[in-house]
Amino acid sequence: QVQLVESGGGLVQAGGSLRLSCAASGNIFRINHMAWYRQAPGKQRELVADVTSGGITNYADSVKGRFTISSDNAKNTVYLQMDSLKPEDTAVYYCAAEVKAAWGTPADYWGQGTQVTVSS
Repeated sequence: QVQLVESGGGLVQAGGSLRLSCAASGNIFRINHMAWYRQAPGKQRELVADVTSGGITNYADSVKGRFTISSDNAKNTVYLQMDSLKPEDTAVYYCAAEVKAAWGTPADYWGQGTQVTVSS
């Protein structure tokens, strides 16, 4: 079994910063891809940023220049540095990973989410 645990969410004022972390553990041989999604009340879940094992990153237009995704392959951990936060960034943020288990095939896993609230 593979588990993803997010941390670092909280309540901040507009213009503030937060750093989210997501640590994967369990039967992991290789992580091919990790990503951050978010879902605001009444809205669809959307991709915020993702990074491949080779370090290639991708960002939603709404967060470019403000958010930075990074990973530590040795720790099976991905981070999301969020700067210049806006009220519209308020959402539950979810970590996702494509994991190759030992003697298995790649599969997708999700964390339980961490709340980010940005006040005006």
